[in-house]
Amino acid sequence: MTNREALGPDPEAITRYIVRTFPDVDIVTATGATFYSVDPEKHWPNFATIVTTDEHDMGSPSNLTARPEIFRLNIGVSRKTFERVVGGTEEPDYAALDRFVPHPVYAKQLWISILNPSEATFEAEVKALLAEAHGRVRRPR
Repeated sequence: MTNREALGPDPEAITRYIVRTFPDVDIVTATGATFYSVDPEKHWPNFATIVTTDEHDMGSPSNLTARPEIFRLNIGVSRKTFERVVGGTEEPDYAALDRFVPHPVYAKQLWISILNPSEATFEAEVKALLAEAHGRVRRPR
């Protein structure tokens, strides 16, 4: 087992999970980021994103570019979930691994982030957060 495997799923494994779990997902990849939505025409709104560079942030709060094996998973959640998961976070450490923080740019839009979630965190928390986020943007049929 490599160090990467010990940390948890990589971006490709997370994408495979999302595609398998949410068959209506639309995926767009651009400039070091992967965007997950359910609208194949507009590709918006997204329910989750994965970024691997700092170019989408003001500054480098997650220090992604300098750490090539590190990525940030961002998830758009409800206000109630946002408050439960990161609401009391003061002075978040945006560079810490396997810890939920308010998104460094989109926290006001109720986005949360986690760098390299561990397998345990992915199973226990991230899967449910992705399901909630997907459900929030899924169009009624």
